Amino acid sequence: MSALLAPDGPAHALHLLLAALALVCGACTLFGIGYTLLAATLARRFFRRPGAEPASFPPVTIVKPLHGNEWALSANLASFCAQDYPGDVQFLFGVHDPADPALGVLDALRRAHPEADIRVVADARLHGPNRKMSNILNMLPHARHDVLVFADSDVGVEPTYLRQVIGELQKPGVGLVTCVYRGAPDPGFWPRLSARATNYQFLPGVVTGLALGLAQPCFGQTIAMRRDTLDKIGGLAPFVHHLAEDHAIGEAVRRLGERVAIPPFAVSHACVETSAAKLVAHELRWSRTIRHVDPPGHLGSVLMHPLAFALLGVALSDGAPWAWSCLAASVVARMVLQLVLDHALRQRPRDLWLLPAWDVVAFAIFVASFFSSRVIWRGFSFNVDDDGLLSPVQDE
Repeated sequence: MSALLAPDGPAHALHLLLAALALVCGACTLFGIGYTLLAATLARRFFRRPGAEPASFPPVTIVKPLHGNEWALSANLASFCAQDYPGDVQFLFGVHDPADPALGVLDALRRAHPEADIRVVADARLHGPNRKMSNILNMLPHARHDVLVFADSDVGVEPTYLRQVIGELQKPGVGLVTCVYRGAPDPGFWPRLSARATNYQFLPGVVTGLALGLAQPCFGQTIAMRRDTLDKIGGLAPFVHHLAEDHAIGEAVRRLGERVAIPPFAVSHACVETSAAKLVAHELRWSRTIRHVDPPGHLGSVLMHPLAFALLGVALSDGAPWAWSCLAASVVARMVLQLVLDHALRQRPRDLWLLPAWDVVAFAIFVASFFSSRVIWRGFSFNVDDDGLLSPVQDE
């Protein structure tokens, strides 16, 4: 026993190791708190920027691939038909399955907006494992206009959306416009938890990365470009094997020497995960996507989890007063971030208590993202290689 308690005994060495690890967690917590407060400041500044007004209103084709009848699908599609845009707009919708329930929503949309130029394409052809890109490739021959706005089915927009997107696209040197997005949860607990991930983890991370020059994002929630730019990057066929096809399209446009612009507003993204399993699968797919797209950035994002490190610090320090202080400060910083973002997004603050709960889950998902390259997307399983390319998982 005396050997164990000796200054150079195993128990003493373990105690020193735990104390050192606790201090490392404390340092990571302080860095994370600093990042959180910086992100709140930068997000407030981002959304205060003025939007761009177009010099002209060219005809536009809005391309929306659909899959199933999501809870908010009708409202989201209707928001695109209610644009304050005086130019001609073609609405091009596509499905793989001619019996897809989304077609019923489109019938109702036509009746509600008889003035809208709506075209529906039902085509089952697959051009690669990325089914969304296959859907869009089937639709593109029916696009009548040379300004193309691609937007996912789960996106809702404000009436000024199209004006601001086209205004950005008309700026000198801009080849593509994309938009950040906020979470709009379906009814239920799990969608509300999913919205935590979008609004208070993803969104501040993107805005901070943009401000510091560390991020070059492109999001499928909006990809607007001219047809000649699309032709220059070889069309969309080269992206049918990509998991993050939106990021790859943005990179291709940048290689042309053209800019990817992001206007100072957020579209809404439906959070539809109705169970813990669906939520974890979705977040794992997103986390593993970032890991393949930007490995150093993904690894560095570990420091965006101050609350998790603070909890580890409390456990490893055996409840030292400084560790509890770090924990309290991390909770306050995360609450401040939520309140600032809620104000910037013009939404009512709610579910503050869910933010710490989500932070713990988010850290666990971050750790899990390093242990596999398998993702589940639209009910199909894929492996992702080091280049971010998809290959279907064969049934065992």
